[in-house]
Amino acid sequence: MASEPTPQEKILQRILFVSAVDGWSIVVLAVLGSLASLLLGDLVGVCIGFLALAAGLMELRGRARLKRRDAVGMKLLIRAQFFLLSVILVYCVSRLGSFDAETAMGNLTPDMDASLRELGLTRAQVLAYTRMMFYVVYSVVAVVSLLFQGGLALYYRRRIGAVSEALATPHLGDLLPPAAV
Repeated sequence: MASEPTPQEKILQRILFVSAVDGWSIVVLAVLGSLASLLLGDLVGVCIGFLALAAGLMELRGRARLKRRDAVGMKLLIRAQFFLLSVILVYCVSRLGSFDAETAMGNLTPDMDASLRELGLTRAQVLAYTRMMFYVVYSVVAVVSLLFQGGLALYYRRRIGAVSEALATPHLGDLLPPAAV
């Protein structure tokens, strides 16, 4: 009869679950983002996607190390979050400094322009709204990333002790495979 998992083992199980969901989510979104950027001819977007992919793979690698009873996996989980956060923040800051009014207005089709005039909007108003939305979107992405990736890094960091204890526990049962000797 299997014994009830300790609180530390439950924390380890939760860390393994969270890191799997987060790591695979990052990998899938990074690959899709890279492919979309490639189709649009945006080489910077492709590079950002590959860097995000590296962060997702780093998180999955950390998870794999935890499953092999290697506590260094926790450091990889934390580094993956900070690496992804850095990539996102650098991208957002670079975008915030790159608004191009000509390109934004050049993307208006004649039909869109006619529809906007019917609504009583001038090109100057459309440009002002477009600029505002551009800054809002990239600012929100930066803040949300700071909260999510920073929060997840803190979540992992605060559980290092409990995970280390769980990994040192000889009776993990079916939580993890036996350590390789």
